[in-house]
Amino acid sequence: MNNQISILSTKTLLSNQKQALLNAGFSVNEANFIKIENSDFDLKGINDNLIFTSQNAAQSVLLHPNCSVLKTKKVFCVGIKTKSLLEENGFNVDVYVDYASDLAEIITLIYSNESYTFFSGNLRKETLPKALKAANVKYNEIQVYETTLAPQKIKTAVDGILFFSPSAVESFLKDNKIKNEICFCIGNTTAEALEKTTKNIIVADQPSVEDVIEDVIEELAP
Repeated sequence: MNNQISILSTKTLLSNQKQALLNAGFSVNEANFIKIENSDFDLKGINDNLIFTSQNAAQSVLLHPNCSVLKTKKVFCVGIKTKSLLEENGFNVDVYVDYASDLAEIITLIYSNESYTFFSGNLRKETLPKALKAANVKYNEIQVYETTLAPQKIKTAVDGILFFSPSAVESFLKDNKIKNEICFCIGNTTAEALEKTTKNIIVADQPSVEDVIEDVIEELAP
C-alpha cells in the first residue's frame, strides 16, 4: 500500500463522497481550511426578489426564525444544491445557474427592472454586485454568514488536492506550497485563485463536490 495514491480534501467530505474515493483505491486526508459562522441579521427592507449565491447563505437564512415571510418572493440562485435546499424548504426558485457571472448576465439583460435582496457572506466576490451597480439594478445586500480562514500545515505528501472555494485556496497557501500535485477545483473562480501558483489544475464540468470527485477518479484512479 506504500504506492497508494493520496488525496487531500480542503474540507470534510460527506461519508458517501469520501467512500467514493476510498472505493476507487485512494488514501484520503481531510482538513477544513475555512470556518463558516452564521451572522446575526434582520429581515428588514427586503426587496421583491431574493439572491443566493451559496448554500451557506441559504442555510443561514433558513435558520432565521422569521424566514417564512420570505417564501412568497422569487429566488434567483447559483448552484443546483442551493436550489434544492431552498425548494425543499418551501422557497420558489425562479432562476438558477451554475455561476454568479451567469446570474449577473441574466438579471441585467432580462430582469433589470426588478428589485433584489442579495444574501451574502463577508468574503463574497464583486462579480454580481459590480454588474448590478453598472446596470443600475435596484438591490440591497445582507451579510448572513462569515467565512474565516483556518490555515494549517499538511505534513504528508499528496498526489491531488481538492479545492471548493477561493478562500480555501488562500488558506491552504498560507502554510503550504503546491509542487507537482494536481489541483481539482469546483469551479472557475476557485481555479483562478490558483493560477498564479500552478498550471496543474482541473476544473469540474459542473460545480459540485460529486463532479470534483469524478474528475479525481478519472484522472488518478489506479
